[in-house]
Amino acid sequence: MPPRSLALSLDLITRAHPEKVADDPTALALLSDEDMAPDLAAMLARRLSPEGGLWVFAYGSLLWSPEFVFTEKRVGAVRGWHRRFCLLQHRFRGTPERPGLVLALERGGLCRGVAFRLDEADPHATLMPVWRREMKGKGYEARWVMVATEEGPLSALTFVANRRSARYTGRLPDEALADMIAAACGNLGPSAEYLFRTTQACAELGIRDRHLWILQKLVAERLHRRAADGPPV
Repeated sequence: MPPRSLALSLDLITRAHPEKVADDPTALALLSDEDMAPDLAAMLARRLSPEGGLWVFAYGSLLWSPEFVFTEKRVGAVRGWHRRFCLLQHRFRGTPERPGLVLALERGGLCRGVAFRLDEADPHATLMPVWRREMKGKGYEARWVMVATEEGPLSALTFVANRRSARYTGRLPDEALADMIAAACGNLGPSAEYLFRTTQACAELGIRDRHLWILQKLVAERLHRRAADGPPV
């Protein structure tokens, strides 16, 4: 059966969000490398099976924009977690006035994604770029999880929703999520682009995710109206 076509597209996103948005460093306080280094060291000390290699499990933007050089990748699944849009973005993919949303792992269900194997000659230096990217905004917690792959199970580092974070939304209805994603744009681009690229990456990997598929259709409907009417003042 041929893959279904996405309703969302980069052309539609560009027509709905034609203007660039300037960065606002005050919109989100970021941790420094010095602040983050002790937690990364502690996380590495808790590796479940160091002899199995250094792996990172990707389920969102790391699927299409990994922050590291990898030596191997495997499609796999993590049980007990599922991907969901539940973290606000007041910067990068949104603004304080119109915050965007990004994915995190939430408890329950199953999440299919990709496990990337990294060079482990210096694990701290190797992981710092992705640790910085995911942890500097205080929206995530790091976890070691078991990933089931065709080649066998492996232990991987991943990032789950920090429910204590002010950025955490809880479980919002899909319609509300779509409203926010369609309206938001930050200095890195529209929130809808993040959704599109993640959904597209999953589709190319043969990963079917109902949450992503529903949202991309709802967001496309809103962007068609926005492109026709012009962005709100």
